[in-house]
Order: sequence, then structure tokens, then C-alpha cells
Amino acid sequence: MAEIALRNLTIDFSGFKAVDDVSLTVKNGEFVVYLGPSGCGKTTTLRCIAGLVKATSGDVLFDGQRVNELSASQRNIAMVFQFVSLYPHLRIRENIVFPLKARGVAASEIRRKLDWVTDVFKLGDELDRYPSALPPGARQKVALARAVIRDPAVLLLDEPLSAIDEQFREEMRWELGHLQRQLGVTTIYVTHDQREAMSLADRIVLMNDGRIVQVSEPDRIFFDPVDVFAGQFIGSPSMNLIDLAPADGGLRLGDSGVTLTASDDGIPGWALSSSRPLKLGVRPLNVHLVDEGEPGVPLAVDDVFSVGRERFFSFRIGDAVCQGVDKRRAPGAPGRVHFAPEGLLFFDAATGRRVRAGDAA
Repeated sequence: MAEIALRNLTIDFSGFKAVDDVSLTVKNGEFVVYLGPSGCGKTTTLRCIAGLVKATSGDVLFDGQRVNELSASQRNIAMVFQFVSLYPHLRIRENIVFPLKARGVAASEIRRKLDWVTDVFKLGDELDRYPSALPPGARQKVALARAVIRDPAVLLLDEPLSAIDEQFREEMRWELGHLQRQLGVTTIYVTHDQREAMSLADRIVLMNDGRIVQVSEPDRIFFDPVDVFAGQFIGSPSMNLIDLAPADGGLRLGDSGVTLTASDDGIPGWALSSSRPLKLGVRPLNVHLVDEGEPGVPLAVDDVFSVGRERFFSFRIGDAVCQGVDKRRAPGAPGRVHFAPEGLLFFDAATGRRVRAGDAA
């Protein structure tokens, strides 16, 4: 196993900075997930760690040793890609042990390691079959087995589940997390799927435009985003963002005609006294349509819809379409929109950065 450190890593492609001054340490045995939209730099970073892309500047270190000039084969890494590349003419057992045979490992050691990965990955029934006979999830599991049989110091996974049908993906997520904990190998995983990141990661590295936006545990990045991008990218449905403009004694909610004042429950005084425009960030689970007479503000409801046993509603403030949970006792009755105080986040309207008590003035 290894500790991976990136120090001021920059990767420039003919003037385009795919990775821009990134620094991060991945601890020995940690499962870190790089998350972000397409083109944000996460796969380029992974390929640089693997030795497949050369850094323009900065360093990649394994256990404190600079590896910039080492080839991929010299770094003792294993990499699994989005699309499985098994040898179709070889049985599963031959696919798995191929890296060991290529390195001239003794036959007795190959048998021992094959027995080990067969047990870990529960592949006993598939060993004598060909790749074409296996479902997509099982083929990806074989690719993982082939990667870890080499005892790599680092396991690099580039969207390994995105080509698998949804019915297999949930099971594979659970299995992958279980296997990584069992193996204890330092793992870096790239995905654009936040569900994978939230369910697998010890820490999430959220990237955008070649830079790291936030590095946090999954629950913290959900509840405590550092900026508007982090707040909106994490969570489905996305966080509601509502413009807040200073008004007489409070904050005006976009062009709704509603002004939040000191009498509105849960709006902190430091936010109400802000002299600059803000954005209110609140997740749909913290926006409630409640009965008339309960604390809330009068906002017109666009639609009410059900998902399973839950009733949701949507409303507009300016160009922003917002969502919340319908908690009225009688569907169809008049209601008011209540923002749960514990779910209110505030962002600077100009920079998008989080604003907290003490820095809003």
C-alpha cells in the first residue's frame, strides 16, 4: 500500500490547463473518489498518478518519493477502466493470472494468488467460462480481480461502473466498497456519479475547471458545501438557490415580492443585516409546504407531485425553479412555504463562496 501526494500539480495541453495547481494527500489504505462534471480534470489527474500523462509542473509522490519520471509499469499501480478489456479467447482463470505469467511468477505462487482472489471475489463458478458468457457486472469483477492479484500499491479506477446496466450497478457498488475495505489497498476512483461517490468514498475530492473545489467526507460535503457549485452539484434533486437582496429591515426573495424580516423564524440576524446581495441555498428536504397558519411565507405553488409515498411541490422565484416536500395535512388546501432553519445556507451572490456569521457585512 502507499500514500499518494500531489504537490502543485499542473497539466497543460497546448495552453489549456486540464489540471491547475492541485495539491492533495491520499492516505495509505484510503478510498478517495474524484467527483465532478465531464472535463473537470479528474481523469487527467488519475492518469498522471498512473504515469500515463506527464505533469507540466508539480510533483507526484508515492510514500514521499517523487515518481514523475517513472513509467506506469515502474509505479506498482493497477488500473481498471470504464470499458472492460478482457481477452475473449482466454478463460476467466487465464485472464486473471495473465499479469503474473507475464512477469514470470512461479506456478505455485500463481495458484496461491488465484485461490486467494477467487475466494475474495467469489469467482469460483466462473473460472472456466469465457468472458462473453458473463454478465457485465461479473466481467468488471474479473477485471478488478486481475488488477489486485498483482498486489498493487495503488488501485486506480476510472468510472468502472458507468458502462454497467443500472440493475447490476447497485450490487457492484456495495461489492466494490466491501472489497476495498477487505483488501485495504489505497484506492483512487473517478466518477461523475454522485451516488457512487457518496456511497463509496472515505473522502470526496470535488473538482471543477481543473481545480479542487472541496475535499470532505461525504456527509460533510452534502451538508456543508463551500460554494454554490458544491451545493448544487451534490444532491438530487439539486439544492434550491434563491437570490436575496437587501431590503428595508430584511432580505427580499428574488422578485417574489416577499421580504424576509427579523420576524421570520430561522433567518439569522447576521444574514438579515447583510449589506450585499446573497444567495439562499436550501435543499428540497428542508423546504416544506405547510398549512395556512403555520410559520412560512406566501409563495405561489406551480405543481404538486408524488414519488412513492412522498408528496413534493415546485414553485418559482424569478428564473429559479425550486422544489420542496408537501407536508400539508390535506392535499389541495392553501399553504405557505417554510424554510427549515437548520437547512439554510448563505452564499455571496458575486463570488458564489459560502458566507457565515462574522463575514457577511
